[in-house]
Amino acid sequence: MLEKQRQQLILDLLEENTFASVKLLCDQLNSSEATIRRDLNKLAEHKQIKKIRGGAEALVAQEKPARKISGSAFLASKERHPNTKRLIAQKAVELCVEDESIIINGGSSTYMMAEFLRHRRMNILTNSFVLAQELLENSDNQITLPGGEIYRKQSIILSAFENDTIQNYHGSKMFMGTPGISEYGVMETDPLLIRAEQKLRKRAEKLIVLADSSKIGVKGNLIFSTLADVDVVITDSHAEPAILATFRQSGIEVIVVDALD
Repeated sequence: MLEKQRQQLILDLLEENTFASVKLLCDQLNSSEATIRRDLNKLAEHKQIKKIRGGAEALVAQEKPARKISGSAFLASKERHPNTKRLIAQKAVELCVEDESIIINGGSSTYMMAEFLRHRRMNILTNSFVLAQELLENSDNQITLPGGEIYRKQSIILSAFENDTIQNYHGSKMFMGTPGISEYGVMETDPLLIRAEQKLRKRAEKLIVLADSSKIGVKGNLIFSTLADVDVVITDSHAEPAILATFRQSGIEVIVVDALD
């Protein structure tokens, strides 16, 4: 991630929370403490933030802050386990057939599918504007975007309206990542994300979840769907075998690639 991008994400996080600790920023941005402290020093020098003990805070709280959604920043997530995510994405694209209509939910794991979709000719509905841009510039796929508001941190487009492009689309498969999947189901981080993703799910026949081993067995307080609604999970060889066995017992096809990270 470029320094400018990382510093903008720091400003976005402070806009959301007013205060952020160094530890939180390290976790959210997948960066070292030394890197984050350098960024905070530069932002403070330019009068963009106020440094305080253990972290930083926004200079002035906005009267009408922009709508934010919870979840990891796309640019930071993309740098976690990239080699393994790439193999998972490759396997996901292998499940597609030429001229098929599919749905790809925004996220760092699904973004990796772009590399392997470049030489395909498919109909793709996606709420990821970075994936759409990549495919528009480097492939012959037909790309459809839903209308809505752009959420820069997650690099996705979400619509608050029921009557949008999504309701007119049908896909044989929906591909999505997740912050966690366990015996309780597929987790998500924000109610608005769940609402948007469930709209997409209604338009697809099958749900395929891309989840590297760090997501397997992870529980959360928000559930996107139960395991009964999942058809395929693609993960890596570091995943806990007992949890994968639970998935299989629920009727899910589990595909395992070799972990590289």
